Amino acid sequence: MSCAAEDASEPKSMSRAREWTAEVENLFRFQLAGYRDEVEYSHVKQGAAVDKWPQSGFVKKLQRRDDTFYYYSRKRECQDREVRKVKVFTY
Repeated sequence: MSCAAEDASEPKSMSRAREWTAEVENLFRFQLAGYRDEVEYSHVKQGAAVDKWPQSGFVKKLQRRDDTFYYYSRKRECQDREVRKVKVFTY
């Protein structure tokens, strides 16, 4: 892996989520599966499509690095007490 390819996918900064949004919900699901966000997931899984619930747009299923799967509900899973744990990356 070249340094240039690594730099392109590295975030410039990180902050913590302050309130729940649909974006924070999806970040919570990616981070639960062991990824920073959709950018890192696509990079690691070589462009694999992310399965999402059609009604809400929330992530439906993710493949972890050990090839097991996480399946998520169509409803909110990130509770208010967990919102501050979610990391929001800027590229």
